[in-house]
Amino acid sequence: MQLKDNAFLITGAASGLGAATAERIVAAGGRVVLCDLSETVESHAARLGEAALAVRGDVTREDDMQAAVEAAVSLGGKHGLAGVIHCAGVVSVAKLLDREGNPADLEAYARTVQINLVGTFNVMRLAAAAMSQNDPFEDGERGVIINTASVAAFDGQVGQCAYSASKAGVVGMSLPAARELSRHGIRVMAIAPGVFETPMMSDIPEDAVAALSASVPFPKRLGKPDEYARLAEQIVTNPMLNGEVIRLDGGIRMQ
Repeated sequence: MQLKDNAFLITGAASGLGAATAERIVAAGGRVVLCDLSETVESHAARLGEAALAVRGDVTREDDMQAAVEAAVSLGGKHGLAGVIHCAGVVSVAKLLDREGNPADLEAYARTVQINLVGTFNVMRLAAAAMSQNDPFEDGERGVIINTASVAAFDGQVGQCAYSASKAGVVGMSLPAARELSRHGIRVMAIAPGVFETPMMSDIPEDAVAALSASVPFPKRLGKPDEYARLAEQIVTNPMLNGEVIRLDGGIRMQ
């Protein structure tokens, strides 16, 4: 599958990984529906021109995501929805016990899992239903779904119980989803980024960012959003990439 002349749905598209992916797809001649809760998604879509459309939506809500999928199907014309790059998610930090020995907030844990894991499943199931109706490309492919996990799925740190569990769930869904959807010609992949230059990092002190950068074997810096977008492009265009999780982390293994 190629990016050119095909339509893709990108969640979490107002900034960071999602925004960079949208830019790369449009630059390659593709069309994108940018979905995000933030109102800035509309201005980002406007900057990308006629090939981009903004849809405000919550990934955990069926109506919102169905509307986003339908918008992408319409944008794709006769080819329908060719691919989804699901970047929406939240980072949360909370210890099981605080310094006074009080237990972690259960609602906060459930919110992280709801957005990162249930939201991923919601987008995946609705996109797959639309893709299954596509006319197949030359090799029988009807679509590709790229979900975003994290190295925290494998190397979770103290305070990351909720985040690590939610991203490990994304990893765990990749293979069974790919196996199931293979009969429809739909591939499923996941990218597990390390530490990247995204708005999520903006609240972290400079000395902590420097320490994280130094802990990456090579290159000794944070990842750039376009490096995620470049990998997403490779996954879209290489039909043998299926049912796998790719760490994109410079070799980092979190302490």
